[in-house]
Amino acid sequence: MSKNPIPLYVDDLSGFTRALSKQLAGQSPSHLLLMNMVARAAGFQNVQHMRAISAARTRMQNRPHEDSVDARLVERVLNQFDAQGRLRQWPSRRNVQTMALWALWARFPAQREMPEKAVNAALGQEHLFNDPATLRRTMISCGLMTRQRDGSNYCRVEQEPPPDAKAIIHALSARRKMRSPIGAS
Repeated sequence: MSKNPIPLYVDDLSGFTRALSKQLAGQSPSHLLLMNMVARAAGFQNVQHMRAISAARTRMQNRPHEDSVDARLVERVLNQFDAQGRLRQWPSRRNVQTMALWALWARFPAQREMPEKAVNAALGQEHLFNDPATLRRTMISCGLMTRQRDGSNYCRVEQEPPPDAKAIIHALSARRKMRSPIGAS
């Protein structure tokens, strides 16, 4: 006959061990020793280990959600684009650069290799400062694009954009409605 596990939840370990100690009467070990025994029975090394795990769980539950969008960063990035959704200048801050590159990444077709010339032409349509090489190289270093060793073909790396990038891509899509995606024939 197999045993069905019965979960035990205790609000206060100290109170639980006091009650256990009373039931054991005069044969009970010290309060701390009994608390350590209970903690070990629950699978922890000792009471300190049990407290540390409990505190970590509490901290993790109180963390802000990862899906939250940094509205200030999104606004900074959107200010780098013109009314047609083209990047006006290369941003000076690295986090703004990366988010701007996500907006360009979204314009490339998924799972389609493109020669360097086509990538440069496509990036030329998406920015106004005439430096597709910087954009291309930075997209590769950020892991948004890959290229063959000889530099002949480039491909967008398929991945889930962070929440901030999603907000930027969505906002710029309204500006770009009249334009076709990069590489469309």
